[in-house]
This record gives sequence, C-alpha cells and structure tokens, in this order.
Amino acid sequence: MNCFSINIKNTKVILALGAESDGNFSIYLNNKIYFSCSFGDLLDEEKYQNFQKFVLDFFKKNKIKPDIILTDLHPLYKTTIWGKELSQKFKAKHIQVQHHIAHIFSTIGEKIIIENCKLKIENCIGISCDGTGYGLDGKIWGGEIFKFKVKSLKLKVIERVAHLENQIMIGGDLAVKEPARMLIAILDKFSMDSISLLQAFNFQFSNKKEFIFSFVKKYYTRNQFELLYNQFKQNFNCQETSSTGRILDAVSVLLEFCKNERNYKHEPIDLLEKNSCVPCGMGSGFGACVEPCQTIQDSKFILQTTYLFEYLINNLHRDKKRLATIAQLYIAQGLYEIIKNLKPKNYNLKIIFFAGGMANNKIISSYLKSKGVYINTKIPSGDAGLSFGQIVFYLFNF
Repeated sequence: MNCFSINIKNTKVILALGAESDGNFSIYLNNKIYFSCSFGDLLDEEKYQNFQKFVLDFFKKNKIKPDIILTDLHPLYKTTIWGKELSQKFKAKHIQVQHHIAHIFSTIGEKIIIENCKLKIENCIGISCDGTGYGLDGKIWGGEIFKFKVKSLKLKVIERVAHLENQIMIGGDLAVKEPARMLIAILDKFSMDSISLLQAFNFQFSNKKEFIFSFVKKYYTRNQFELLYNQFKQNFNCQETSSTGRILDAVSVLLEFCKNERNYKHEPIDLLEKNSCVPCGMGSGFGACVEPCQTIQDSKFILQTTYLFEYLINNLHRDKKRLATIAQLYIAQGLYEIIKNLKPKNYNLKIIFFAGGMANNKIISSYLKSKGVYINTKIPSGDAGLSFGQIVFYLFNF
C-alpha cells in the first residue's frame, strides 16, 4: 500500500471503502493515509473477495479496528452494503460520502500532500466529471460544479452550483451498455424547427420519431426501436443523468466511432478520443468552435448538451474527427465558462479542482490545465482514487 503523510490531525481510525468500479480502500491512522491499489471491478466476485481479505488483513496485522467507516452514497454498491455490516461488527460509525464530492476531495488531498503543508484555502471550486455517481437528489450525476466554503481546514458549506443538462437513460444501466439509447432520448428533445432545418441537407422526415430512427436504425430493428421509444415515452425504467460519460458515449455512437456496445469500461469515449483531431494549440486556437449554451434552472447553471447535438447533426457532412474534438472541448469550455460567470465573491479562481474519470480524457483535461485548473498527478482521478477522497472529505468535516 502507498502511505501518505497528511497534515490534518484526527484521533480516529478511519476506513474508506471507495465505490465499486476500480475497487480500492484507504485507511487513516496517525496522520497518515494508507492507500491501496485498484482491485478492479468488484462486481467480479473473486476480485471482491480479494478486496475484502486485504481490508481485514490490514486491521488484523496492525491489531486495530476502525472507528469510522466511509462508503459511497449509492445504496446498492457492494462496498456500501459491506460497510454497513462492518460498522455493526466493529461498532463503528458509518458515513456515506457523495461520489463526486469525494472525487474532488481526492484532488484537494493530493495538493495538500504535494505541498506538504496545510492547504490555505478558505473557499474553492471543484469540477467533477465521470460516467456514474449517485446524486444527493437520487438522480445519476456526472458533470458537476461545486462551491466549497472552507475555514480553518473545516468544511462549512458545499453547494452544487452547476451541472450538465439532465438527459434520460432509457433502461437505466442498459444505456451504459448501449449508448444509442442515450441518443434516442437526446434527439427527442429536438424541436421540429431544428429538424426542419435539416431538410437543407436532404434529410426528409415525416415526424420526429422517423427523424430519430434514421440515426439508430443500424443498431435497432423497427420493432426494437418502437419498444425502446414507447418505454421512453412512458418513462418506464428511465433515469435522469447529468453524466459527462453518457453524453460522450452518445457522441461516439452518433459519429460512428463506436458500435452500440461496450466491451470494456469507457470504450465509446476512448474511441471518441482516439479518433479526435489534435487541438491546434492553446488559447484562441483551443476553443470549442461552438459557443457553449448555458441556462439557469432552480438557481443552478445548466450546460445544455442537446444544443451540442443539434450542432453536431447540422455539421455531420464535415470532418467527424474535428466534430469529436469539438464535442469534448464543448464540455470543458462550457464548464469553465460557467465558473467565470458565477463570479463568486471571496473565491480564488486560480484554485479550481478537476476530478473524476473524465480527468483522464486528454482533450478535456488539457483545456482545463491551460486555464490553471488543478488535476491529480499522484492519486488516480477516477474511481481508483475515490477512497482517498472519502478520507480527505471526512478530515475536512470532523
């Protein structure tokens, strides 16, 4: 295990069990965080049992037991269920930490470690983008901006101030395996005026449903499409998500860089990135080439992703590699522009953190780095670093 000294004192022994994908655990003991490697996908029973063995062996070897057990907010993760069981076994307090907040705190914690001192931040802003994370409102999050008010290394306020437009996952998690399901729901948001504009490119549609089917008919038969569309319209087993991963999955399938399947984690996004053209430098040449569309809803900024798909479809006759780059930059630039538009008082915009699996996307991360945003270099940005972030979150709170 890796061991990091952290200059935040706490008398408790803290165990953090991470999420479920890229399983990992961390233990805080005597001003040190012991951080495990990734055990892989814990849905694999053999990997899960190996994960459990390593956790229990650590406590047995060191003759200690946890006072605090931290898990993800998702109620069905194996780590959440096991965390509850362990809390009863060890008579420890069980605390659940929201997924994307933990991601950001993994980045905050790394900065503390690298600077080898207490991080002198009273207020900061964090961006967290990934595929899936259980939100505080019960929806699936994954493209989030938070404001954190910190005083004397204690977290006072967390506020979710912005996110990507919510889209519908038809069939819930099945939309992860079949990204064309996301595309169906997104295209259904197009106005008939938008669809009418496509007539100029020799698209002919009698109605919106025919328009949508034209983009997914290579993946679904007419009967399969009708079933999915009816399921969507009846809102049966459909979930709202602000996930960056699901948006880029849908872009990848629209541009035909991936098939309507996922053979490994992040496959559609990996193929999208691999088939992108290289942005021509930073600064003005690094822009998204399409102005991000923002709205305000319930006092939160919303980065409109349906607007992105309208742009892409209106430009499908152009270089798809360039469109792939534009789509990824649209997310990065849009989120950064929202932060500038927030104009938060007493917030240092030079200290912005970016975390989550999408921080591994070179196009998105390069744009944000060019704006001075801090991204992990030691702790994994994705779920493989989540337990570390859960520990740091607790240290800032208690």
